[in-house]
Amino acid sequence: MRALIQRVSQAEVVIEENESREIGQGYVVLLGIENADSQEDIDWLSAKISKLRLFDDDNGVMNKSIMDIDGEIMIISQFTLHAKTKKGNRPSYIHAAKPDISIPLYKSFKKQMTTDLGKEIVSGDFGAHMKVSLTNDGPVTIWIDTKEKN
Repeated sequence: MRALIQRVSQAEVVIEENESREIGQGYVVLLGIENADSQEDIDWLSAKISKLRLFDDDNGVMNKSIMDIDGEIMIISQFTLHAKTKKGNRPSYIHAAKPDISIPLYKSFKKQMTTDLGKEIVSGDFGAHMKVSLTNDGPVTIWIDTKEKN
């Protein structure tokens, strides 16, 4: 499981050109799921994101978590995080999980993040065409891959 986390001052996702969802200060989490991912990956990644200290304290040091600032999280499914670009010019997505595997894991991740954060999580719709706009605050962008947790 891969996550690209962006610290934002605001973000919005427009789904299929007709529905809009937004957050204020917090994180946009782009989530890529592969076939080997499991509940263990979900639990570890959710806990890690909840506890990451990416917000400034009174001294301007990134020392506060999303929970410390009562921030919001938006999760967007992003199979392209598993793109392989070693050969040729067209990325391969062979490691990205198919919907029968990734949809239940995506839903489980959202549920776990809701539990860990203690509030509802905003998300896009899995597999839908979406337009995501955000203001990256910092900029701060963090890459996490659960396969590299050990």
